[in-house]
Amino acid sequence: MADRGDPPEGPSENGAGDDEYRSLVFDESFVRAARLQEFSAQERMGEHARAVRSLPGRAVRHGSRAALALLLLIGLAFGTAVFMGFRRPYENPVTRTAEPLRMTIVPLAPTGTVPAGTPASLFAGSPAATHPRGEAGITLPGARRTDHFTENQVYAALSTVKDYLVASALDPDVLGSAAVRPVQSLLDPDQTAQFERSVNEPDDDGRHAATGWLVRFDPAVVTADPQIRVRGTLTYAEEAADALDVVADHTFTYALHPAASGPQPTGGASLFTVHRETRFRFDREDVRLHRLEVRTSYVEAGPQSCAADATGALRPLLAGRRADPRAPAGTDPYATGRPAAVCGTLKVSPSRSPGGPPSPRSPTAPSSRP
Repeated sequence: MADRGDPPEGPSENGAGDDEYRSLVFDESFVRAARLQEFSAQERMGEHARAVRSLPGRAVRHGSRAALALLLLIGLAFGTAVFMGFRRPYENPVTRTAEPLRMTIVPLAPTGTVPAGTPASLFAGSPAATHPRGEAGITLPGARRTDHFTENQVYAALSTVKDYLVASALDPDVLGSAAVRPVQSLLDPDQTAQFERSVNEPDDDGRHAATGWLVRFDPAVVTADPQIRVRGTLTYAEEAADALDVVADHTFTYALHPAASGPQPTGGASLFTVHRETRFRFDREDVRLHRLEVRTSYVEAGPQSCAADATGALRPLLAGRRADPRAPAGTDPYATGRPAAVCGTLKVSPSRSPGGPPSPRSPTAPSSRP
């Protein structure tokens, strides 16, 4: 007789019935872990009812944990950024506008005829005989950290000033009025408009003389010998927590020839001396971007006539020439504002101490600085 659990025809002869359906039987743990659950018959009788419902599973719990971990990471990153900002507040850039350059150009007039000769003989008989040639005469002092600028930042500022001096006083294209880009590329963008006006529309107003920014000659009048003698000093000091000042005081001595298409006559050269005292200012953004702000420029250059207009280009007196006897424009001492005329007498000392930088100043040259 067949058992109640057996099929009507009796149990299987080979006894394998249970094994055949064993893989299709779902235990209680499998049912509980299912994401979908079938509605009951009464629930399915409702209008527009769905056949199954979704059950909360492990994925939801895992998603909540991931979101919590993400929020913790964001909070940790924000806290670290705030902490570092408080630890090094002086590294934050400070917005500051560069001031316009103030400049003074002083022509130095000779008392007699300008000496002639070869560049070698002229240099040998001048105070520039022992001066280094070219950029070798622009030496950097030892860079040391200040209260708010590191040693590397100080060195970077000094290097930028040297690049400016080389570009503005030694570059052949700049000297010959063929280029200004080497100088302009080193300026703070706030001074670009003033520089461009100085080059394109020079004016003797203490703000817009091209020769306050750079040394340049009229190529139709003179050509400069590539051998240029240079000597001077560079000093620096911290002015504020975000301001480093550098002062460049140098004398450049040029051997000039008259501009001519043919061969130059022997012994027709003359010397021309330019003394420049230039003050620069750096903030951290300037140091990082290899640029500078030119604050003041004081230039003495000769031999020139006092009446010569040296705002657009310097006007050297060449070999055998004498200064124009005409005096510069008159100055009313009762008028306010900048003096209308500034001129000095070129008087070179026969000997100088080897320690300090040379200077072509004379007792009649102005001693004030802008």
